[in-house]
Amino acid sequence: MRTSPNRLIATIFGAVYLLVGILGFFVTSGVGFFATEGRNLIIFEVNPLHNIVHLAIGAALLLAGLSSTAAAKGVNTTIGGVYLLVGVLGLFIVGSSLNIIALNGADNVLHLASAVLLLGVGLSQDKKATNTHRVAV
Repeated sequence: MRTSPNRLIATIFGAVYLLVGILGFFVTSGVGFFATEGRNLIIFEVNPLHNIVHLAIGAALLLAGLSSTAAAKGVNTTIGGVYLLVGVLGLFIVGSSLNIIALNGADNVLHLASAVLLLGVGLSQDKKATNTHRVAV
């Protein structure tokens, strides 16, 4: 893992997102599952669905980071792309009935920053990880 930026980032992000998902349940007592406005976890707004999403993403990243470089690279790129989409969509749905994961401005900034980091590492590092499955002819 020391030699793979993808595995390192996936493992760190995975652990952090798992922790955030768990801590979120301590502040969302009494909040509706799909509530468009949640409770603040530091400056980030969360509801129970948002907590579950954090747990799922954290688990996927952590498992990939602990698994292999190719897995970490694939998961980093995929989740980075999803976070890019969520970050952009979040700019338009805050304050609307479509905001079922209770996003706020701080969430949008965090999702966009996560997207840049995950996509940046996933697309630029560990080039050999995708070339290891070639068949010699």
